[in-house]
Amino acid sequence: MKQLEIPFMQLRGGSSKGLYFLASDLPSEADVRNAILVDAVGRGSRQIDGLGGADPLTSKVAIVGPSTRADADIDFLFAQVVVGQDVVDTTPNCGNILAGVGPFAVEAGLVRAQPGKTCVTVHMVNSGKLCALLLATPDGVMEYEGDTAIDGVPGTSAAVVCNYLDVAGSICGALLPTGNVVDSVGGVRVTCVDNGMPVVALLAKDFGLTGHESPEKLNSDQALKTRLESIRIELGPMMNLGDVADKAVPKMCLISPALHGGLINTRTFIPHKCHSAVGVLGAVSAATAAIIPGSVAEGLVNVPLGETKQISVEHPSGEFSISLEVDESGELPEIKKAGVLRTARLLSRGVLFVPAPAKRGP
Repeated sequence: MKQLEIPFMQLRGGSSKGLYFLASDLPSEADVRNAILVDAVGRGSRQIDGLGGADPLTSKVAIVGPSTRADADIDFLFAQVVVGQDVVDTTPNCGNILAGVGPFAVEAGLVRAQPGKTCVTVHMVNSGKLCALLLATPDGVMEYEGDTAIDGVPGTSAAVVCNYLDVAGSICGALLPTGNVVDSVGGVRVTCVDNGMPVVALLAKDFGLTGHESPEKLNSDQALKTRLESIRIELGPMMNLGDVADKAVPKMCLISPALHGGLINTRTFIPHKCHSAVGVLGAVSAATAAIIPGSVAEGLVNVPLGETKQISVEHPSGEFSISLEVDESGELPEIKKAGVLRTARLLSRGVLFVPAPAKRGP
């Protein structure tokens, strides 16, 4: 059977893993491209015939090319292959996969590394927003070894500093997509926030939970997942996302008091499976929801003072540190910049084989 040959790299970005392609190596037609991406990651819930790991965190794709904007170095389109549904969702961003985009751009020759540090400004095509990545490039070569540890990833690596610029309303068009700080849906109070990732914050106690249950326990609770999905589907149009049945957003985030000095504790569904940690932009949006006066988090958190707030978001694998620059002069806080610390590592590079279009199965 004739197969298509496509150059690729596989990188771990943050606590996710994905396939990275040059945009020029993929078809420009979205439907044809998406069919290839599904085959590359693997069809079905096991993804046995592709390179995905049968998990949302390893079924991700980065498509990278020269920037179409004068204020950025590269364009990055994120694609989430929805496990078991064989569809591709390009609605959300992914901050973890983004952490690998800078190293990929250097490795692929899109960006020339500078001695010491290299700054790569990324145009996130999904949202039209920018993120500045600071990479370790001693001697003008990408460095992966270092002493930075992030929860959810074994060992240490070189730091990738990610500074998100003006990402409020990236996907939904507004920081508060419904226009309200709190809405009542499905018998519970929710706060919907889009600060780079559409997130629905819900109180774990409203579902009879402590919020500190393991992902395995939550994933086995079918009644909980059915209820969360019902709320998610109802909120889709309210958040300017339309029908979200086949979309990876919004993420559903159960929040509860932090136990280890953080601002808030989280259990995030992405969207149907509880995350073993927390997504980068999901953590940014959850933290933003927590500091908004009158949100469902009010009474659970002690919001740090000052324009620059150092925030720790707790999750099943540990914690996620965020720096938020906030203007609190208005009725609601305005997030000017969100900074996070990630790591990345090149895992493999070569040629990926997928079935030719005429041979592709249903």
